[in-house]
Amino acid sequence: MKIIVCVKQVPDTNEVKIDPVKGTLIREGVPSILNPDDKNALEEALALKDKNPEVHVTVVTMGPPQADEMLRECLAMGADEAILLSDRAFAGADTWATSNTLAAAVRKIGHYDIIFAGRQAIDGDTAQVGPQLAERLGIPQVTYVQQFEIQGEDILVQRALEDGYELIKVKAPVLLTAIKELNHPRYMSVGGIYDAFREKEVKVWTLADLDVQKQEVGLDASPTQVKRSFTPEPKGKGIMLKGSTKEMVEQLVGSLKQKHVI
Repeated sequence: MKIIVCVKQVPDTNEVKIDPVKGTLIREGVPSILNPDDKNALEEALALKDKNPEVHVTVVTMGPPQADEMLRECLAMGADEAILLSDRAFAGADTWATSNTLAAAVRKIGHYDIIFAGRQAIDGDTAQVGPQLAERLGIPQVTYVQQFEIQGEDILVQRALEDGYELIKVKAPVLLTAIKELNHPRYMSVGGIYDAFREKEVKVWTLADLDVQKQEVGLDASPTQVKRSFTPEPKGKGIMLKGSTKEMVEQLVGSLKQKHVI
């Protein structure tokens, strides 16, 4: 079984800075981490590898050269292969252009059974890249996966809903997006860290390595434009109501009338 895991390096901070011209995130000087949901996606792939050593796990990311360190973290956790899609032509991409680049990379990789991705990245919170990638590849997709099991030739997943879950049976190839409830990601091992930074290679693919046109990737191929991005102001301290239910209702109604809400 061959598994591809799509991962992303994201800023480890709530204070983001935006390029005033491009409307994109400025990453220079900002500490970065492996996106949390992507770590859950990788863990599920590695759990399958634990059960069957013949499972081959490839991690793929699109990003700047410094994403190499994040990919080596994935290798140290247990991934077999890491691919970095890095080219100035890819810069400034929205989810539409990003999924196009990732789809070209997946096609170049060739055969696969499962693609795992995180539900969403904490720097954009769009939850769009996974589903868009599945659409571009023409394969089934299940999002918000909170439980996963292989039953013969079928894949049985629980898809989380606000008030419960859906039980869905699919066949490979399929794309699944993971949420934190799916598992508890492992730590890097000492031996894994040594191999990742001394023995293993992170492959770098540029635009020239992919079967995709320049006008289909990067900022110029991105229909989404960020008009404004900001950190929301923290909410003020709440008011605690005390007393019986009737007294608290009276307090609440009185407060809402004072504020001319009602």
